[in-house]
Amino acid sequence: MSKDFSFQTRQFYGFRTLLILLIAAAVLLACKSQGKTRSDAPVAPPQQAITSASVAGYQSSYADVVSHVAPAVVTVRSTERVRQAQQFPFSDDPFFRQFFGDRVPQQQPQQRVQGLGSGVVVNADGHILTNFHVIDGAVDIKVEMTDNRTYTAKVVGSDQPSDLALLKIEANNLPSLTLGDSDKVRVGDVVLAVGNPLGVGQTVTAGIISAKGRATGLSDGSFEDFLQTDAAINRGNSGGALVNTAGELVGINSQILSPSGGNIGIGFAIPSNMARAVLDQLLKSGKVRRGMIGVTIQPVSADLAASLNLPSARGAMVNSVQPGGPAEKAGIKMGDVITAFNGTPVIDNNNLRNMIASTQPGTDITLTLLREGREEKVAVKLGELPVRAGAKGEQEGDQDSGDTGKYGLSVEPLTPDLATRLGLKVTDQGVVVSQVDPNGPAADVGIQQGDVIQEVNRQIVRNANEFRAGLDRSGARPALVLVNRRGRTLYLTLRPRQ
Repeated sequence: MSKDFSFQTRQFYGFRTLLILLIAAAVLLACKSQGKTRSDAPVAPPQQAITSASVAGYQSSYADVVSHVAPAVVTVRSTERVRQAQQFPFSDDPFFRQFFGDRVPQQQPQQRVQGLGSGVVVNADGHILTNFHVIDGAVDIKVEMTDNRTYTAKVVGSDQPSDLALLKIEANNLPSLTLGDSDKVRVGDVVLAVGNPLGVGQTVTAGIISAKGRATGLSDGSFEDFLQTDAAINRGNSGGALVNTAGELVGINSQILSPSGGNIGIGFAIPSNMARAVLDQLLKSGKVRRGMIGVTIQPVSADLAASLNLPSARGAMVNSVQPGGPAEKAGIKMGDVITAFNGTPVIDNNNLRNMIASTQPGTDITLTLLREGREEKVAVKLGELPVRAGAKGEQEGDQDSGDTGKYGLSVEPLTPDLATRLGLKVTDQGVVVSQVDPNGPAADVGIQQGDVIQEVNRQIVRNANEFRAGLDRSGARPALVLVNRRGRTLYLTLRPRQ
């Protein structure tokens, strides 16, 4: 038994040893094969962290830009005197004093109201751009530099329509910003807003250009072509800098749109090209001169484009022509659609107004227009726009009309007596809107009682029958109507109830 067991034991251990050797050989062979495969394969580079060098367009810091820009952005503090309302306007009159003596209430003294804004140094000799509304009515203006130096500033000139003003302080060798080309700014570009929001001190915020060519109507500024940004802008940022990542000034921060009065990511800046044009004139003469052609204009809506068979809803439609003005002399007529200014396409009425206004009076220009489906070019010598606050360059208000049922209004003949009462000539023709359904199509486009409909699809209407017939001939297309509201004319489109 012991001999057999010893033989079997040696046999078992021998078999196990052989098995271990075979397994070891197989593992060694596999490792060599794997090593050969790895040596033949390309070596993968180690994964790197995201840095400005490894990802195109990514920038981890704007500190260098800020260090260049910040010293040229200042705080502007203005003082305005406000007189209290008179409680007894004749308090200094001797006649009343003989009855009331010293019991007559005295007029309260003037109070001072402090204003806060920002500004941008645009040249080393102390000229500073800011907003008109920052210094409007101010009797004393102080400018605070980032190094805590304070200067008294004087107003070189101001321009309410663009909401810009130019200040001057007695200083030299100041850090200043270069004005960039705002026309080259693209939606999506990164920008930094620099100013003194709410008086907390100079603050830098970052965002992008959200839109271009905005007109907000939030202020008295008549010539608006804003850059919209989501960089945080609050009260006190007005007049401050909007710069690109090269440190160039591309805008002067001006407005925010907010139901609460605080930043919600919708801010507006005056583009640097508009600011440059105003700056150059203020430096030269202290005032701004603007060209004009003597028309009122309105945007071309989709319905207007359909009514006029236009290829697109672009351009500016002439709804009245100033008698004896440059446009009338050049042959421009009511109903013309201006599509280009010196070969540059006109996007809308605001775009055209800005291009004309930025051109000096007396300049010869060429306007491309569509008239009854035909393209024409006319040469116009620009006149000078009269200086008046809030000049919009276009008529306000909407008007339209139609049958009582389908269009939501009623009309009656325009008599000489009615024409006189409505501020029109006794020879004017048309129909008067006598009633408007507040839930009808006419009300939707702004038709009011007392509006006078003078044309339907460019055909004069003299009575209600001609008016309704003109609307019926429009078929599926919206009708183009010319409305006169106390001497102001406007083209609108009118559709029947759906």
